[in-house]
This record gives sequence, structure tokens and C-alpha cells, in this order.
Amino acid sequence: MPCLCKEPKLSTSEELLRRSRELEVLKMNVQLIGLDDDMDVQFLREGGDLLKVRSVSWKKNRYFRLQEDCKTMWRESKKYFRSHRTFSIDDIAVVRLGRQTEGLKEYTDQKMENYCFSIVFKEHRKNLDLIATSEEKAKQWVASLQKLIVTRKNLNQQQKTEHWIFSCLHKADKNKDSRLSMSEVKDFLRLINIDVDDSYADMLFEKCDRSKSGYLSGEEIKLFYDLLTYREEIGVIFLEYARSAGVMKPENLVEFLQNEQREMITLADAHHIIETFEPDVKAKEKKVLTKDGFLIYLHHPDALILNPEHKEVYQDMSQPLNHYFISSSHNTYLMEDQLKGPSSTEAYIRALVQGCRCVELDCWDGSDDEPVVYHGYTLTSKILFKDAIKAIKEYAFKTSEYPVILSLENHCSVEQQEVMAHHMSSILGSALLTSPLGDGMPKNFPSPEELKGKFLIKAKRLNKLEAIYAPEVVTADDSDVTEEEESNDEDELEEETKKKKLKLARELSNMVIYCKSVHFNGFEDARKNLSFYEMSSFKEKKAFTLAEESANTFISHNVDKLSRTYPAGSRTDSTNYNPVPLWNAGCQIVALNFQKNCDDMDLNQGKFLVNGKSGYILKPAYLRKRDTEFDPITLTRGEWLKHKTFHIMIISAQQLPKINNKKSSIVDPLVKVELHGVPADTSVKETRVVENNGFNPEWNENFQFDVYVPELALVRFLIEDHDSTSGNEFVAQYTIPLNSLKMGKLDSVVPMSFLTREAIDFFRNYLMRNAAQSAHLLLTDSIILCSHTGYRHVPLLDKTGHIIPAAALFVHAMIVDVE
Repeated sequence: MPCLCKEPKLSTSEELLRRSRELEVLKMNVQLIGLDDDMDVQFLREGGDLLKVRSVSWKKNRYFRLQEDCKTMWRESKKYFRSHRTFSIDDIAVVRLGRQTEGLKEYTDQKMENYCFSIVFKEHRKNLDLIATSEEKAKQWVASLQKLIVTRKNLNQQQKTEHWIFSCLHKADKNKDSRLSMSEVKDFLRLINIDVDDSYADMLFEKCDRSKSGYLSGEEIKLFYDLLTYREEIGVIFLEYARSAGVMKPENLVEFLQNEQREMITLADAHHIIETFEPDVKAKEKKVLTKDGFLIYLHHPDALILNPEHKEVYQDMSQPLNHYFISSSHNTYLMEDQLKGPSSTEAYIRALVQGCRCVELDCWDGSDDEPVVYHGYTLTSKILFKDAIKAIKEYAFKTSEYPVILSLENHCSVEQQEVMAHHMSSILGSALLTSPLGDGMPKNFPSPEELKGKFLIKAKRLNKLEAIYAPEVVTADDSDVTEEEESNDEDELEEETKKKKLKLARELSNMVIYCKSVHFNGFEDARKNLSFYEMSSFKEKKAFTLAEESANTFISHNVDKLSRTYPAGSRTDSTNYNPVPLWNAGCQIVALNFQKNCDDMDLNQGKFLVNGKSGYILKPAYLRKRDTEFDPITLTRGEWLKHKTFHIMIISAQQLPKINNKKSSIVDPLVKVELHGVPADTSVKETRVVENNGFNPEWNENFQFDVYVPELALVRFLIEDHDSTSGNEFVAQYTIPLNSLKMGKLDSVVPMSFLTREAIDFFRNYLMRNAAQSAHLLLTDSIILCSHTGYRHVPLLDKTGHIIPAAALFVHAMIVDVE
């Protein structure tokens, strides 16, 4: 067994040499991210002591500083046998000044408020709660970290790639002599997620080793970088328009953007693009675009696959509230599973920051007359109801200004219900809606626009809303079951009969205005006896049964009422159900376990990615009409039927992340293109596997999908690491509504002569395979297109839903109108 000991101390000369090389690396990195001579970077590089807080008794000094790569924070460990800890700046979700986390509130004194700050991470890992030596230092740490986070986030794709590759090169340079040996080059290739055979590595090395020294240094490393990052597919497209000149003139750029991307572009626009994106000063002076500038432009957010207009609120927000799909969370307070995991106000913060507009609070009697939130009859931890409300108030409208629904599952005594009502009234203040909008009894829901910045309570109510205007009309209800009991699931009838009825506090009851929870006794009963504001919750089994067997009736019900669905109690590990069939049935509040990273949450994130991430998506017109005949199962003819074919060429991917950090772990990627929507539209196609290359794999494979109801369709790009023995592993994904793909705005006739060789080959192959169905696409030498997205990069998200820096998928897409 090897002896465990710390690394030997360096001599004075060795330490000076190490520091000199660190400064060289630092200088290169700050240049790459555009923070030369920045005071905040200098502050982080110098670092300092911070008090790390874990409990009342566990508070220990730790030294933190930024490493020379400008992306890794280093923390000194006081334990003799433990290596020093690090974390990436890219893993930080947010830095919060003050005692804003549960840990700091519980374990520190209020007088330390301005000394404290917290680092909150993207993944489900513990916050880093810290205390600085002074108020000024705390502010400096927060400001410096936030600047670095924002700077790294705003790097263009070329800067991200250069910085990432330079960091990997530095890491591969084991002896830090600024040279790469053959073995170090092979280590570097594995670091960037590519494994090549020795003969290819030898050839690459010899080609770059112009000095014949057996090492790569200086310009040789730059040549090595250029060879690695050369993208043949971009070169083919670029040269098609640059032609023999090797650069694009403004006229060439206009031709590309009109012919390929179908953009409405002028010569002045082309000049502006060159001025904005061309990195070479001499080329910019000559008003031409190099291949580097062309690639930077293709990576710009407005040139990606998502329609930039859909990043903002673009839908009509003046429709009644029930005409929208609403991003909704189930058991929002939970961080992990449903049985023994922690409850936390942080879970509310994360859901709200993601744009969630309906959060759930399971309320129970607590000690000291303070209601608590937790999953009853389980070992999950408890949080105070008032702390949950405070967190909701603070973060409710940071991502979206549209209304938040508080779904209360109420198990409290009347006395503690009164406390709940007091907390909501005092904390939420005028933002809490406690009476209908307007003068008289409303006949329909107000709109999200009218409810901006408001909180709505969803819970039981003692009487009808009409009683506000005519108290003698309606007496108190005697239906006192709680929300999760309202789904009459036959499997749980016996259990439900044993549950006690709940008495309601009038103060809490009166806060329920537009979302009164009632028991569901069938569609006919709801149509005849329920008012518009009375809504039911459906457990997933019941909801899916109705969506499959009574789809049109369910849709009609949801034209007038709100419906909430939620996961079955058997999902103790916080798994989810597929939300798409319930959206197809017009259900507005399809609640999911936000704490679970899964395919279903990917679909939810994709659904609500657009319309400014407002958490509200306007339902298609046929889901808002009382006399609608739409049925997603039978799919009869109607305004919803707009048959199109979606053509997608999966060309390549760049800088895919490793599945694990083992040096020998190289991704074998394949791409799945999934279409989610009505059953007739649901389909999956996948590429072949590219072995041992997660750095720049190429596929050049074409797929075609028939889409009958495009307004309800979602496209999901899924990249997996192929494993024939244990099953494929998730690498990255991106989900987007089909109608939110970036479309060209020019006319729909595209002459064959306008297309690149790849696009021509694509259509030739397509027409040969589908001659009978596709002959109508040809008019002499032209192809009729309804929409044309062109060449687009697809950003990629990790399993937590966050952007993976530098990674992307490159595709060519178009949508053809079949009718």
C-alpha cells in the first residue's frame, strides 16, 4: 500500500518558476475571456479567508482563490490526507449577498447579515454558506464572482472553445514547461473527449512538429489547435459562397442568408454583420467575412434554432387565465424523494426561477403555533410555512411577472389556518388577490395580463364566490377533503373513507377567489353545477384515463374550467409522468416533480422555453372553443389538421461533455430526434453511433417526420453515449416547440440552384424514397417550402436543464407544407 502524504514542498527557485508559468497561463486566460487587468479577477486570484458555515457549532476558516484558468475556484483543505477541493465557476447558479439561505438564517446571528453570502450551485448539491471578514469584503466577493459568472456566460462560441481547449492543453502539460510531448498530446485528446489510434495521433503530431524536436510549442500548438477545430462542414458551406476568394463579401453573405437561411436581409445588414462578428481587424477593414467570423455569426443567439422573437413574450396575454398552459410544480418544497428527503425553501426558489407559476404547499400543524410544510406521514424534513411564503414572495417575479398560484394542501387545525392566513396577508401584502377584479360578480377568469404581479390561492372555500355579492344565496360547503384527496381513484377509495374531514378557517377560505378546489363528480355534474372558478385535481391515473377515453369531453371541460393533474403517490422517488397527453387534452396545470431530472421535465422545460419564459403558453384556438370537435386520439379533420413534413439533417456536434471524469472515458455519441405531440405525430429517429469521439463527431444523416398537429408538437434532440451492455447514457438534450423553430421570412419557393450540395443531395434522396408522395414538391427546377430554417446550431443542456458551455449540435432543417 503506498504511503499517504502531502506533496513535497518546492524549493524557492521551483516555486518562482511555478508562479512565473502560472502568470503566463493567467495572462492568456484573462485575454481569452476579455478581462485583462480586471480588478475583480485580481481580487479573486489573490483570494482570502472565509468562514464556512455548516451548523451552529461547525464554522471553519477556509482559504479560497481563483485558479489561473479563470474558471476554477480552489479551496484549501485543512485535513492532512485530503486533497484541496475545487469547483467550477460554470457550476454556480447564483451568488447571494446576506443571510438568504436556510443554513445562514438558522446558524448565524442577524447582526452578521452584511458579512454573509452564499454560493448556490446548479446541480442538487449543498449551498456554500460563507462569512467574510468585513462587509466590504463580502460585497467584493459577491460582485467579483457575479462578474466572472456573467462574463463567462456571455462569451461567444469561439471564445468558449478557445478557453476550454487552452485549459485542457494546460492540464495535459504535466510538467508545465509550455511544451507538449507525444504522450501529453494523447492525454490532451482524451481530455477533450476524443480517442484516436496511435497512427493518426503520430501523423497529427508529426504534421505539427515542424521543428522536429519531439515537442509541440508556440506556433506548433496553434497549428495543432487549428487542425483540431477545423470544421469541414462549415468549410463546405462557406466556400460555396466565398468561392475562390476565400472570404465572403457583403454580396456573398446576402446570397447565403437569402438562399440558405431564407432571411430578409439587405446589403446594409450584411455590412453590420461583418462589422459585428468579424474577429480579424484587417478583414473587417476590407469589409469581408472570414470563416471564423462566419462561424461566430452562426453561433450567435439570434442565429440559433430557437426563433429569437419567441424568447420574449409574443403571445396574446389578455385571454382568460384558463386559456393558457401553466408551468406547475408538485410537492414543490421537496429537494429529492417523497419519503425521506429534505424539504427546503431553496426548492421554491429554484422552481420559481425556472418560470414555474403554480407551486404547492402541504400544510400541517407545527410546534409553537407555527404551521409547517412537509410531506405528511413521511420522514421528509419540515420547513416553516412563513419561511416558504417569504421565499416565494422574494423570487416569484424575478423570471416572470405573470401571476403565481399557491396550491394549498391544507391539513391544519382552524387555529393554525388562521396563522397561515395572517402570514400570507402580512408577507404578500397587496400582491395577494383577496377579492375578484372589477365591480360585480365575474363571469370568467381575468387574464394573466390583468393579474401581473399577483398571487392567487388555490384551496377549499366554505361557500360560493357569489356569496360575496349575495350572502343569502349560498351556504357553506360540507365537502372538506383536501386537494390530493379529490381524485376519486378507485384503488384508494377505501383509504380515503378513513380520512377525517377538515374544518376551514373563514380567514383562509375568503382568500380563495378564482381557484376553488372541488371534488370531481363527472363532466356532466361539472357542466351543470360548477361555476367557472371551481376546479378539480386529478391524480395521474384518472387524468390519463379521461384523456384517452373521453378526450374531447375533457377538452370541452377545460375550455370553461381549470384542471390540475399530479403524479401518483406510488412515485416515491419523485419520478414524473409524460405531460404531453394531458396538454393535448387541454389541462392547464400539469404539475410535475421539478426536483427530478428526467425526460418528462425536459419536455416541460421545452414547452415553457418560449413566450419569454413567462410560465404561460396560450392554448391553440381549437382548445379554447366550447364547441370544439378536436380529439387528439381520433384526429378528425378540422382547423388543427395542418399536415407538414419536418426534414432534419443531423450534421455534427461539437465539444460534447464527458459522462465521467475518467481519462479513459470517451463518449460514443448518437443522436435521437424525438417528436412529441398527438399520438399520430409521436415518433423517434436515431443516427448511427460515432465511436470514441465526443469532440467533433459527424453524422450527416437525414430524417423525415410527418406532423399533423404542429401547434402541439415538441422536437427533442437527445444525445446519448452508446453502451450495448448496460444501456445508453444521457449526454445532452434540447427541447423546443416545433412552431418556435427559427423560420426564414422570404417566399416559400426555393430554386434548386440556391441550395448547397448537401441540401440538393438531401432532397434527391428524399424524392427517390418518396417519389409518389413527393412529386408535388417540384415545380420545374424549384422546391415549394412552407418554412425553411436552414443551417442552425442547437444549444445543448445538461441533465439539470442548464446550458453546456461550448457544446452544440449542428443541423439543417426545413418544414414542408404537404397540403
